[in-house]
Amino acid sequence: MSNVSRRSLLKAAVSGATLAALPSVTWPQENAPIKRKGNIRQSVSRWCYQKIPLEELCKYAVEIGLKGIDLLNPDEFDVPPRYGLICCMGYAGGGDIGSAMNRIENHARIEEGFRKNIPLAAKAGVPNVITFSGNRRGMSDEEGARNTILGLNRVKKIAEDHGVTICIMCDHSTWGVQVVQAVNSPRVKLLYDIYHMQIMEGDLVRTIQENIDWIGHFHTGGVPGRHELDATQEVQWDGVMRGIAATNFGGYVAHEFVPLHDPLTSLRRAVDLCDV
Repeated sequence: MSNVSRRSLLKAAVSGATLAALPSVTWPQENAPIKRKGNIRQSVSRWCYQKIPLEELCKYAVEIGLKGIDLLNPDEFDVPPRYGLICCMGYAGGGDIGSAMNRIENHARIEEGFRKNIPLAAKAGVPNVITFSGNRRGMSDEEGARNTILGLNRVKKIAEDHGVTICIMCDHSTWGVQVVQAVNSPRVKLLYDIYHMQIMEGDLVRTIQENIDWIGHFHTGGVPGRHELDATQEVQWDGVMRGIAATNFGGYVAHEFVPLHDPLTSLRRAVDLCDV
């Protein structure tokens, strides 16, 4: 995968640099949950809101009609169910953006992580776990695909046995579809990151609709910058959501943007926009 801003934002979020720039938030009064249309089941990625305690994020998620929280660690899997939510996608030792499935030397470590954590995900009702193709660093796409297919074939039975889907993130949909088709498991699919795909290839709705059978999960993020889904961004988000809804997609669309403004207000507006 190419080095795009998600990786730097992740590092900044972990270090606190991005979070320190966020304005202070005022916790909302508890209100009756907003009833959503249900055509798009929406979630929110934890790492974008790390300044907000997870319990508080779950409470607010319920209020605004979200169905879950994305990208939690195994020791956090049991928190969303306390609020009637699920962890829609979990970390399970699947590597990271820079180093994952496209390098054979990573396969044993990833398998070990999945053998330990996928059963925990299944027990907690987590439907998806994440892995990555990994950065090329000079590797050809053909070699990367061969290696990734080997790696996914090595772990797919773990996912199949526990009813959990491994979702792999890569930077071009054609490459990713070819990989998951070769693996040919109902429990290995693509994580289609709309932010990345808009930057790398565009043509979002047609690509999604043609490949929906191989897509297990979606992430959002405003282009450019991975910030709010608002009028400064080039993606027509309600149009993309209608394109997804037209396929009768039964999975989740998780918001993965780093707010520049009040984080709770920005999240609520994104959920409103995508509730088509």
